[in-house]
Amino acid sequence: MSFSITGKTAIVTGAANGIGLAIARQFASAGANVMFADIDEKGLSEELGDLGEEGKIRYFAGDLRERLTIANLLSATIDAFEQIDILVNGARQVTTTDPLDPEDDSIRTLLNQNLFPAYRLSQAVAKRMIKQAGEDGEGPAGAIINISSVAARRTHPDLMAYSVSTAALDQMTRSLAVALAPHRIRVNAIAIGSVLSASLQATLRENREFRQDIERHTPLGRVAAANELVETAQYLASDASSFMTGQILTVDGGRTLLDPVAAPAH
Repeated sequence: MSFSITGKTAIVTGAANGIGLAIARQFASAGANVMFADIDEKGLSEELGDLGEEGKIRYFAGDLRERLTIANLLSATIDAFEQIDILVNGARQVTTTDPLDPEDDSIRTLLNQNLFPAYRLSQAVAKRMIKQAGEDGEGPAGAIINISSVAARRTHPDLMAYSVSTAALDQMTRSLAVALAPHRIRVNAIAIGSVLSASLQATLRENREFRQDIERHTPLGRVAAANELVETAQYLASDASSFMTGQILTVDGGRTLLDPVAAPAH
């Protein structure tokens, strides 16, 4: 079975750059209608230009930490494409933590950025998917894909907030998978290792030794390109994975096969 998503409609968040942009572009090239969503309106406009005004591609700029923005994103998608079949929660933020600083608020910040928008958007999209499917529908009603991280399973104090937020995202994936299974909505996640996202690219520019450190702790010996995730995402979005839900697929170049406690993981 091919990983066909032709004619389906997807919302991809974090789609102005990096991993989200790569997934959204892949979905569009595979024949899906795609709503590129991000807080960075300038980035969306620069990447998509006139493509974001007609055809299979639209873009939406807004802060998904706000409930009204989520409602507006759904309305814009339905107005443009009349349905929603796939959601990719790709928006995420990485920041450092000082575990001994009582003023450090990074855990709250990253839960508000990496967990709650994905949760609320998943709820809203799921309700729409259920409405679309109706009581007599057959087959999957929709697919939700969360972009997580191997940091959820690794201990690195400087990345504690990121680890906590991605671990919470993994558990949200499992819980929603069970809750939405009766409605034929599948929920899965991709736990990534070191992939050349916008944030990691900026870090590598500032710290050249960091790349070498990552490569030493990755059996495949390199940082992945963002487009190396896109077919995994398309698989989870397609009917080829129709009996898969609640799973966290790891794409990390073998990083989690090793166990260096202090190795960076994002």
